[in-house]
Amino acid sequence: MSSELYEKIVSQRGTLENLVAKIPGFKGYHEKNARRQADTMLRDFLAERIERIVSLFVRVENDIINAGGIRFMGRTREVKSKVQSYSDRIKTAAPKYSGMFETIKIGNEELDRIYAFDEAQVTYIDNLEVAVGTLQSTVSKNEDFASALEEVHSAAQTAIDAFLLRDNVIMEIGEENY
Repeated sequence: MSSELYEKIVSQRGTLENLVAKIPGFKGYHEKNARRQADTMLRDFLAERIERIVSLFVRVENDIINAGGIRFMGRTREVKSKVQSYSDRIKTAAPKYSGMFETIKIGNEELDRIYAFDEAQVTYIDNLEVAVGTLQSTVSKNEDFASALEEVHSAAQTAIDAFLLRDNVIMEIGEENY
């Protein structure tokens, strides 16, 4: 994972209000008792969105194969695996920092760093959704879709990298405040 991706996420961070506006019912982590619930709500929201994207990709993959694109079967399977891997990471991620928050002091700056990565996940899922939509459109128009397929793979990999960076930031916060 590159420091370039880290810098991009941190430099583009919005406010808590931006994140709250994107996730229905989300209040955030500021109240100690609500942190675990907020994290679970965020992960559920992200997991639901990514599952819809996985389902759409499966339909597009079938369209590719049905249109005679059997030679792309191996690559579509690899791309689907990457997208599914991202989905699995989100669904199975434990709220690593909720327990730490109870024993370490977390300030607003640390929360802002976490929010930046949470907001980035929403953005990267948006990007992945657009990439799959572009692939679907390209396939339905019977156009060359190889680059659109690679864009889906790239968007999924970037989302995974950002998710792993988020975990690293949370662990760093714990180490800084321990």
